[in-house]
Amino acid sequence: MTGNHRGRGETDLRELVRSNNAVLMSAVGALLDGAGIRYLVLDQNMSVLEGSLGILARRMLVADEDAAPARRLLTEAGLGHELRPDDR
Repeated sequence: MTGNHRGRGETDLRELVRSNNAVLMSAVGALLDGAGIRYLVLDQNMSVLEGSLGILARRMLVADEDAAPARRLLTEAGLGHELRPDDR
């Protein structure tokens, strides 16, 4: 992808949460599922490379248009302190 060109079906993603806490990531996923907000978890299989030590954080991303509702949902659930800075 070059410049501002977006391919068909592509969307911008924004990082919502980054953590190596599997319980937190599961809770956030359950909240997003309950609200009908689709998300993507990256780096969840990196434990194979790092020896299952839990050192590498997983990243949870949502579509750009879902970022504000997702952030609001997590804040209302008392997880606002877990949110990544919103740089947009």
